[in-house]
Amino acid sequence: MKMIIFDMDGTLINSGSTIANCVNHVRENIGLQTMDKSYILENVNDININSSEFFYNSKTFTPHITSLFEDFYAKNCLIDLHIYDGIKDILDDFKNDFKFCVATNAHSDYARKMLDYLDIQKYFSTILGYNDVKEPKPNPEMINIILDKYGAKKENVKVIGDSIKDTTAALGAGVNGILVNWGFSNYEKNKNVLNSVEELREILKTSIN
Repeated sequence: MKMIIFDMDGTLINSGSTIANCVNHVRENIGLQTMDKSYILENVNDININSSEFFYNSKTFTPHITSLFEDFYAKNCLIDLHIYDGIKDILDDFKNDFKFCVATNAHSDYARKMLDYLDIQKYFSTILGYNDVKEPKPNPEMINIILDKYGAKKENVKVIGDSIKDTTAALGAGVNGILVNWGFSNYEKNKNVLNSVEELREILKTSIN
């Protein structure tokens, strides 16, 4: 069995507007000024920052902050939501060659809702979110759960994502992690990234053989 485990936001789908709007909704409701969308997305994947402190001046995600974010997200997660060009074609073209799964730090219920809205949920055998594990990415727990579920050999598995959190989770699970450069992060100085969906297609072609 050959398997690809995808991150969702910034890898399969462009949900940047929703994420930025959610962050700013919380900030406005706790008395903080809004941030530019680009600034939010540049930092949302930064593994070296405390996200609750960076975005909300709070040492932890308090119940109030979490409630504000999740309530807004639930009502707005389908607004200005797009699939990256070429992704659906890849899923369709390689659906018989790989088992596709999703490991996302979003809530899995909303992930299914968003992927279904974009007509690609059907391609994924398993969709795991932060609510399904004790520790989200960069912890490898999500990846390990999927590996154990299907008994996949680690050498036949790749994790594809736009964040160091994804590749760190892959490394922790002992599988190959690949960064993509069309999401929320910018890896111009890193040569070991995929800069286009067509490059991803070539990686999958090579992996079949």
